[in-house]
Amino acid sequence: MSLIEIDNLKKNYVNDEVVTHVLHNINFKINEGEFVAIMGPSGSGKSTLMHILSFLDRPTSGVYKFEGKDIKDFDDDYLAKLRNEKVGFVFQSFNLLARTTVLDNVKLPLVYSKIKDLDSLAEKALESVGLSHRLNYFTNQISGGEKQRVAIARALVNNPAVIFADEPTGNLDSKSGNTVMYILQKLNNEGHTIILVTHETDTANHAKRIIKIKDGEIISDEKITKRTIAEEDKDLIK
Repeated sequence: MSLIEIDNLKKNYVNDEVVTHVLHNINFKINEGEFVAIMGPSGSGKSTLMHILSFLDRPTSGVYKFEGKDIKDFDDDYLAKLRNEKVGFVFQSFNLLARTTVLDNVKLPLVYSKIKDLDSLAEKALESVGLSHRLNYFTNQISGGEKQRVAIARALVNNPAVIFADEPTGNLDSKSGNTVMYILQKLNNEGHTIILVTHETDTANHAKRIIKIKDGEIISDEKITKRTIAEEDKDLIK
């Protein structure tokens, strides 16, 4: 069974009776454990598609099945529950709480859960991104690359079914960006499903499959040859 199934999905926005067609006839499936990049220029509809896939928005028409269930049958409260329990988010702007420690930022998705040992889970997530030495630092005391790694740990902490990364290297220099993409590749190799949204070819090429969108339509959907990460790159997160 596919994790995500999209069939003839469409999205329109209506403003003062003016209809803007954003997505048209979108069709694809994503299986558990895939690393998919959704790529396209600004205005192509890729961010709108990600918002729908991550339960932040609903399609105008068509079918979106998540874990075999049609989301049209879910009310807003249940979609919020799915966002909290099944989805991890990594944003271009990090979206970390200021004047709050790295550890407390990572614990945020667990605050309303019934899990008791929040510190242990957050520490494990930070260890996976190489930031065990920054647990008690405040977010204004770490670099941009480290902030994005904190954001990845936060996305990972509740063991979601899928991690969505929206332009995760957009605010980073090339070295920090490579580090972030290596971590996402590492997580995918460990079995995590990752959906990446980007307009950058170099970033998309870290994925194992690239879906290209232009003017709200899919123009290609291809698996790509996975490039091997050099052994020396494994020191990036140490």
